[in-house]
Amino acid sequence: MVLYRFTPLQPSSCNIPVLIVYSLVNRPEIVDLQSGRSLVANLLNLGIDIYLIDWGYPSEDDRWLTLDKYINGYINNCVNVICDRHNLAQINLLGICQGGTFSLCYSSLYPEKVKNLITMVTPVDFHINEGLLNVWSGSSLGSQALDIDLMVDTFGNIPGYLLNFTFIMLKPFQLSVQKYIDLLDILECEDKLMNFLRMEKWIFDNPNQPGELFRQFMKDFYQGNKLIKGQVIIGNKQVDLSNVNIPILNIYAEHDHLVLPASSLALEKYITSVDYTLQSFPVGHIGMYVSSKVQKDLPATIGDWLKMRT
Repeated sequence: MVLYRFTPLQPSSCNIPVLIVYSLVNRPEIVDLQSGRSLVANLLNLGIDIYLIDWGYPSEDDRWLTLDKYINGYINNCVNVICDRHNLAQINLLGICQGGTFSLCYSSLYPEKVKNLITMVTPVDFHINEGLLNVWSGSSLGSQALDIDLMVDTFGNIPGYLLNFTFIMLKPFQLSVQKYIDLLDILECEDKLMNFLRMEKWIFDNPNQPGELFRQFMKDFYQGNKLIKGQVIIGNKQVDLSNVNIPILNIYAEHDHLVLPASSLALEKYITSVDYTLQSFPVGHIGMYVSSKVQKDLPATIGDWLKMRT
C-alpha cells in the first residue's frame, strides 16, 4: 500500500487536503487516466491538495487481511500522516465506489477526524434487487445465494480476473463484443485508439482480493445488508451510520449498472448530517471518471462545495 501526494498546480484554495479512497477491485489510475480526463489533475488545477491511496496487489501473504486492517489500519494511518504533515485535526475524504463504502465506515468510527465527506458512486443499500450484481451475490436468492465461504476456502485470495468476468457478464454483448466492433471505426485515429487502449489496460488490470476481507465484505454488506442495519463490526467497533453527522456531498451516476442510483440515494435515510448535498450526472459508472463532459463539471462541483466548508 502506498500513499501518494499530488501538489496543487496553483495557490491552494482549500487549506484542508483531500484523501481519495478508491475501490480494491480495480486500480486507482482511472482517476488520473490521461491528460484531459483526469479527476486528480482537474482538482489540482482548482488548488486542492490531493492524497491518494494505492492499495497495490495483494499477495498470498495478504490472504488474512480483514476490514479491520484496511479501515482501522491503513486508512487511519494515512489520515494520521496527513494530519501530522499539515498540522490538522481533520481532513476531507473522497471515497469512490467500494472506497466510498470504506469511507462511510471510517467516518462512522472516526467522525472527529473527517471534516467533510464526498461519496462517489458509492453503494449503501446492497439489497436493491434490480441490479444483477446484487442479485447474483445472493441478496435475494435465499438458499441459492453464492457460497462465499466455499469461494474463499477454495481460492484463498479471490482472483481479480474472476471478478472482472462477473462485471463483463452484467453487459456481455456491449462489453465483450460491441466495443471491439466499434474499435474498427477508430483504428486510424491515434488519439481515439490510445484512449481505447488505456481503458482496456485499466479494465483488465484487476488485483486479487484478500480472502478474509472479501469474505466479510460480501457476507456483511451484499448478503446481510448490515451497513444500513448498523450491524457491521470492524475490529471490535460497530459501524453506525447515524454517527455520520458531518457535511456530505453524495455523487451518483444516473445510468450506473454496477452501483444502482437507488443504492447510493439510500444514504440520506441513515446518516444524521444536516448538511447533505446530492449531485447526479447523466453517465454510467465508468463515465463518472472519464467522460469529458463530466470532467468539466464534476471537479468544479467538488471544489466549490469544499470551499464553502473550509
